[in-house]
Amino acid sequence: MSGGITPITQITSVTRSQAGKTGGNVGSITKDFGKVLGSAIDNLAEKENTANNAIAKLAAGEDVDLHQVMLSMQEADIAFQIALQTRNKLVDAYQEIMRMQV
Repeated sequence: MSGGITPITQITSVTRSQAGKTGGNVGSITKDFGKVLGSAIDNLAEKENTANNAIAKLAAGEDVDLHQVMLSMQEADIAFQIALQTRNKLVDAYQEIMRMQV
């Protein structure tokens, strides 16, 4: 298994360093945010595929450690839950911004 969860400090340091380089250019920061978000989604898909492959091997009767299958399933589940909660927070923030009076 490769990857892992990217620490939030790493994400914020990338965002701050990019903001300093661009002088606050929103377009560049938006592209960087898109890259971070795309990378997180790719990581989630990779974890799901790893869990599905492990389950398929176990169901086919191949020599697979049961605890490794369970670990990959739990890892994919936790990654999905984190992605879901992140999405919920982003939607809440968007809705809060839309409720602001100008």
